[in-house]
Amino acid sequence: MATGKVPHNDRTSEMDVIPITVLAVGLIFLLMALGTPVFAALALSGAFGIIMVEDAGFLLARLKSFSFIHTANYALTVIPLFILMGAFAHHAQVGKRLFHVANKWVGHLPGGLAMASILTSAGFAATSGSSVATAATVGSVAIPEMKQKGYDRRLAAGAVAAGGVLGVLIPPSVLLIFYAALTEVSAGKMLIAGFVPGLITTVAFMLGVALIGHKVQDRTTRAPRAPWAERLSATTQAWQVVVLFLIVLGGIYLGLVTPTEAGAIGALAAFVMLLLARSARGNLGGALSESFRSTATTTVMILFIMIGAGIFSYFLTLVQVPQMIAGAITQSGVSPYVIVAVLLLAYIPLGMFLDAFSMMVITLPIVFPTISGLGFDPIWFGILCVKMCEIGLITPPVGLNCFVIAGIDRDTPLPDVFRGALWFVAIEMVTIVLLFAFPQIVTWLPDTMMAR
Repeated sequence: MATGKVPHNDRTSEMDVIPITVLAVGLIFLLMALGTPVFAALALSGAFGIIMVEDAGFLLARLKSFSFIHTANYALTVIPLFILMGAFAHHAQVGKRLFHVANKWVGHLPGGLAMASILTSAGFAATSGSSVATAATVGSVAIPEMKQKGYDRRLAAGAVAAGGVLGVLIPPSVLLIFYAALTEVSAGKMLIAGFVPGLITTVAFMLGVALIGHKVQDRTTRAPRAPWAERLSATTQAWQVVVLFLIVLGGIYLGLVTPTEAGAIGALAAFVMLLLARSARGNLGGALSESFRSTATTTVMILFIMIGAGIFSYFLTLVQVPQMIAGAITQSGVSPYVIVAVLLLAYIPLGMFLDAFSMMVITLPIVFPTISGLGFDPIWFGILCVKMCEIGLITPPVGLNCFVIAGIDRDTPLPDVFRGALWFVAIEMVTIVLLFAFPQIVTWLPDTMMAR
């Protein structure tokens, strides 16, 4: 995140700043409409704004070391480690085992298989920091099963797409680490803070599925109730998730390891699980190659977005837009809670066009000083910010999770996937209101961690 107050050129008056900023923002959407990748659209628009305010020489001088300064951050090393841990867990068939366990416990309830997919997503999220990876892993297992049982295709697709968003909230979450790196708050506290809201969101999704299942599902789609002995026996298959969860979250909470150390140990543990998995013995080399490739691809994507959005963020700081907006808001006399609510709601339209990482890099230089100036807890706001970014993952036209599910289930049109996900957008808003009204839900667990 660009920091510090950088005065713009004397020849650029404050009146000139407004049209230049509007042109730069408009250029982002024009370039995206032309098919330009998001990171390139942000970088080009930021470069255009900087040249308009200063000159090309000023821009080139700043770009010499810009990429290194914004990516050579020790706090970011945990990102590829969490992604790699999730990739190893995926190839070790952790998601398939979790779905089997969850189905034993809730398969007999209304919308039971959809509930099982939500529970599986929550469990897999504890081994992977990626929403898209969670949706893809669970979708490949749960959707064929739900189709075979005759589930409403909107409910099936929507439940898995929405379950995937738990991957960016339940630790280890790449997005929570990303927020911590941008705002310089404790990465450990951010990860611990996501645990309780993640559980609440999981329960809310399951209650929503139960209500929807009563209306759109026939009783014949329910699985027979499994005996308690069978449920308990099946639960032992989830030991891998428990081990990874204790290593990562338990180690951070108890202060035994830093988030980066937890990511390294978790990735090593997941690697050992992959070596021991029977399903991977025939193609271990391919599983390892795919794990490393997907980790490199996702990490590079995140870093490119950081660079591109960082250039645009630097332009905003150069013309002092964050300072002007923060000053105007804090002096407006409007209730601080109303201000926070409006800032959070702004993420909904942004999420229709930008991915979560781009949204954070663009908005936090403006929003975070305002939140700090109003005296709100940055950890609490970070969880709310991530929750709003979750909505962008399942809303049209750019909802990545919905595109992933449409790719897995070719029989369900993309519009139907989005329609199914809209039920869960409403549930997400309810949980956000709950966390907004009761900040202690977010803050009490990380506060107890810091007290140790």
